[in-house]
Order: sequence, then structure tokens, then C-alpha cells
Amino acid sequence: MTSFVKAYGATAGDQPLNALEITRRAPGAHDVEIDIAFCGVCHSDVHQVRGEWAGTVFPCVPGHEIVGRVTAVGQHVTTFSVGQLVGVGCLVDSCKQCEECNAGLENYCDGMVGTYNFPTTDEPGHTLGGYSQQIVVHERYVLRVTHPEKQLAGVAPLLCAGITTYSPLRHWNAGPGKKVGIVGIGGLGHMGVKLAHAMGAHVVAFTTSESKVAEAKALGADEVVVSRNAEEMATHTKSFDLILNTVAAPHDLDAFLELLKRDGTMTLVGAPSVSHPSPNVFNFILKRRSLAGSMIGGIPETQEMLDFCAKHGIVADIEMIRMDEINEAYERMLKGDVKYRFVIDSATLAG
Repeated sequence: MTSFVKAYGATAGDQPLNALEITRRAPGAHDVEIDIAFCGVCHSDVHQVRGEWAGTVFPCVPGHEIVGRVTAVGQHVTTFSVGQLVGVGCLVDSCKQCEECNAGLENYCDGMVGTYNFPTTDEPGHTLGGYSQQIVVHERYVLRVTHPEKQLAGVAPLLCAGITTYSPLRHWNAGPGKKVGIVGIGGLGHMGVKLAHAMGAHVVAFTTSESKVAEAKALGADEVVVSRNAEEMATHTKSFDLILNTVAAPHDLDAFLELLKRDGTMTLVGAPSVSHPSPNVFNFILKRRSLAGSMIGGIPETQEMLDFCAKHGIVADIEMIRMDEINEAYERMLKGDVKYRFVIDSATLAG
């Protein structure tokens, strides 16, 4: 038996988001039903809902940075109980049997099902995300939240921005003795600075704006470089072990590749709507450097990230909005007018 819940979504790429009524399935044997308290707003929500990435299906209800409280569990669920604080990130299903799933890397499964805009047997035939009052998810893809409840809104962006930056920092061994660069001080970048600092790395933040220098230092950066300043950039030539590039707009990658030491890596996590200009191959060959990419994280690593953040008191810096302010928030986000992540108060859907 399905239930009807309030949501916000778009019916076409050139239309604003409006109030909708959607259906959610009744919890199955391994399902967890969650009343959504807060949902973060990700830049990818804008790309998807506006049809800037291929394959958007409508109605599109975005949202994959979800936190809330368990309201029901299936008969075979043993890991979660009613009343528990939980989160749901960017994926809600996978094949559960491939090499990636068996390794806890469900995010790289060819059968991964995203939290919205992916095929499903539920109505209307594709997943509907967290801009809604409630969601039902298989227990494997639900995460424990151990932060204090008063921090819950700031936890929501950890389910995407947090894991998107944590995963490559862990994979490339950011920590004491490592020099780590974070390019871009936005929704992703501000989390990258906080996490790399907490891991014990020497953190250098890169920004195009002088106005963000003090902000980046307050987030935990040991140094801040204005990337438009060639002299500042040159002082860091061949010195970085890892550069985490969070910028979601096409830009010159060579300027940062030249800052990597021998065997250094630059990892891209920002997802531009069109590709970056091709880098100079000699920037790789002459110093055995690597250019890599990373996409969120699997469920075990996402839980590890949440636990790490709870231990170190890390949450996202957010601005809370009402659900009916989402269209204005999108426009502000595209202008960079947010520090650093919008979060929707889902209680405002009831009004």
C-alpha cells in the first residue's frame, strides 16, 4: 500500500519547482521509512532539474542530502529502529552482487540507483528525492547519524558534499606530513578544507577571490592562495602531494597540475556541464603526475565519514531555507551567494 506525501519538483526543465503530491511505497521487509527533517541543496540538483545533464525524467523531485527520523521498519530490519536519527545520501540501491558492491563501493556499481531520477519499480517509474516529507529506502543504504540533534541540519550536506571530499582524501592518504590543496571554497571546497585539516594534512586553499582568504583560514586552511595571482601560484610549484579540485566550471587544469610534486595527484570532484580544456600531456609525463576523478563513496565509507565528522564536530556551514524559497535559492547558488550550502527545512512542506 502506497502513501501520498507532499514534495517539491519540476515538470519540465524550463519550469520552476512547485508543490507536488507524490507516492511512497509501504516499507518492505528490508525497508526503512524516514520522515525527512532536512535536505541539503546540491549544485547537481540544479543541473538535473533544469535538464542540463542528459537523461532527466519528469516530474523531477531532487534532493540527495537527507536526514531525518525513522518512523517504520520492515519485519527483517535489525540495524535500525523507530525514532533513530538517520541519513540517506546519493544512492538508494545497487545490484548487491558485483565486485564493487561486494567491496562496499556501491557508488561504482553499474546498477547503482540514485536517490532521484533513476529507474525504479516505484511510481512514477523513477526515483524521487529528498525535497519531500518522507522517503522509504532499503536498510543497506541508510546511515546512522550520531551527531547531536541540534546539528542535524548541518549534517545533511555531509551526505553528498562531505563524502565527495572525504572519499578522495582518504583514498590518496591525506594526513600528517602531506601537503593537500583544495581548489574552490564553495559547497564542496569548504568541506574539503575542514576534512583535510581534521585528518592532519597541511592544507592550502585556492580561491579566485581575495575576499575568501580570511574565510578559508577560518575553515582550517594553513595557507590560502589567490589563484589569479601568478606569483602566489609559483611559490607552490612542485610541492603538493594531492590537490582536490572541487570547481564545477570549466577552467585551466595545467595551472594546478604544475603545482604537484613528482607522483602527485590532482583529483576532480566538481562536475562541470561542459568539459575542461585538455591539459598539456607533458605536465603528466615529466613528473609522473596523475589526474584522477572520484564520485561520492560507498555505504561503508559514507558511514565512516559520518562517524569521523561526529568525532571531530564537523558539519557543513549552512543557510536554512523554506521549501518555497528553493527557486530563489537556485538563482543565488548560481551566483555564489551562499555560505556554503542551502538546507531545506522540510517542516515547511506541511504549511
